[in-house]
Amino acid sequence: MSQQPERTARSQAFVDAVTQAPVMAILRGPDGEALVAPALRLLDAGIDLLEISLTTPGACRAIEQVVARADAGRLVGAGTVLTAGDVADVEAAGAQFVVTPALAESVAECVRRDLPVAAGALTPSEVLAAHLQGAAAVKVFPASLGGPAYLKALRDPFPGIALMAVGGVDVAATTAFLRAGAIGVGVGSPLLGDAAAGGDLDALARRARAYLDAAGEARP
Repeated sequence: MSQQPERTARSQAFVDAVTQAPVMAILRGPDGEALVAPALRLLDAGIDLLEISLTTPGACRAIEQVVARADAGRLVGAGTVLTAGDVADVEAAGAQFVVTPALAESVAECVRRDLPVAAGALTPSEVLAAHLQGAAAVKVFPASLGGPAYLKALRDPFPGIALMAVGGVDVAATTAFLRAGAIGVGVGSPLLGDAAAGGDLDALARRARAYLDAAGEARP
């Protein structure tokens, strides 16, 4: 028996996109403008999903710039979206999905606007609550706390809930989380490194390819 109405077409398309391209890069830094070049380099390296965190000053402007330059089929979203006002701001900037760190008021607002949301949760009760609120996917955060075994333990009773592993996911853990049943992983500082502070973008691209290779190893 279904635990909630079926996903909207837009939310299902987001879940399908993550399943097909399961590495989501999380970008945050001291300045939104400084995230644009790393974001575009990640797209060039083959990363199809980008999350730009609202903890970055000027994040909405960065989202606008990256969306304007991203090819069709690449998805640019906003992270650390907590309030209904945040949702309005990021949607106006062109964000194609939203990620939250917890069950904030932003989840219901995203559902109201039919803007796909990956809602942050950790415990079984939180995972189910996020799902019942209409989240397209549930972001298990911080995933490093329980590791792939914990995600698999969540997956077993909730086979119909799309789980993403976010928080402390390194290259090796990427393969393990995907094999444990995650539809995708979100990776921040282990991937971004010092790129937001003017670091080597070639090195960023190499790290991106390592994550993509790890995701490929998890495919049947």
